[in-house]
Amino acid sequence: MHYMLQFYENPEERAKHHDPARVDAYFAGWSAFIGTLAQSGAMVSGNGLLPPDTATTLRVTNGTRHVVDGPVADNKEILGGYVILDVADLDAALDWAAKVPCVTAGSVEIRPILPPPGA
Repeated sequence: MHYMLQFYENPEERAKHHDPARVDAYFAGWSAFIGTLAQSGAMVSGNGLLPPDTATTLRVTNGTRHVVDGPVADNKEILGGYVILDVADLDAALDWAAKVPCVTAGSVEIRPILPPPGA
């Protein structure tokens, strides 16, 4: 079954991207996690995301497009990236989620992926 793990970081964790004293350790943790995940064969795909100030939100009301700079929600936790897993069940997805570097300074949302029609 496919699951999406969405990585949410608090502002302090996200600030490590720009702190010369912490950036190497921050990305080393992520590289190790992604490397282990990829070697296991469970990773289907995934990417990190640019900061929320690069997001654009679109809503269409009565045929009119409304474009807003920024993410849909103004949360304290920032969606920083995701991976798609191919694992046996939710317990296996939870096992991987527990190893995500940001899980102790943010959260990981786990969602099953809707199978294609007829699957």
